[in-house]
This record gives sequence, C-alpha cells and structure tokens, in this order.
Amino acid sequence: MIVDLRIYTTLPNRLPEFVALYEAKAWPLQLKYLENCLGWYTTVEGELNTVVHMWGYADQGDRERRRAAMAADPAWGDYLREAGERGLLIRMQNRILKPTAFFEARRAGR
Repeated sequence: MIVDLRIYTTLPNRLPEFVALYEAKAWPLQLKYLENCLGWYTTVEGELNTVVHMWGYADQGDRERRRAAMAADPAWGDYLREAGERGLLIRMQNRILKPTAFFEARRAGR
C-alpha cells in the first residue's frame, strides 16, 4: 500500500470557500475514481488555511490508473477550471508515502 498525501494552502479567509467548492464538485468524483480516502482535514493550529487529505492505493500503478481515469472525466476538468478561476490556492504539495515494515506487521496482527 502507498499513501498519497496532499497539502493545499489557501489564501487567508478563503478556506471555507475552497472546502465548499471541493465538497460540491471534487469530492464526489474523487470518491468515484480514487475510492480510498484515508482522511480529509483542515488545520486548527500550526499553518492555517491548510487542507490535508490522504488517499490509499495498492501501489503506484493503481494510483496512476485511478488518477488518469479521473483526469479523463470532463467534470474533473470543470472543477479544476473553476478552482483556478477563483484563485483560492497559493500552494499545493504532494507526497507519496509507504508504510514501514513494523507498521505493516502491526496492521497485519490486528
């Protein structure tokens, strides 16, 4: 399993607008294509105006297939266009994570 960790930072006071747009237009598509959301959060302390979400995949190939299918959906392009036109984001970060062996062993033992 790998985890796609995404961290998005909005302009000050624009976080609620970004979250509302995402929930209405992107969330249904990501659930349809990506399926395995491990968490979707906003910060309350630390770097503010930040969204963190994580998606689980079997492997990098699984991630690439799912994201390519989503990217091919015209509704995804519509969402990206609208998000860009609103100018809500100032930074987007993406990290691919893999679990350590001891964590995997713990999960397997449950």
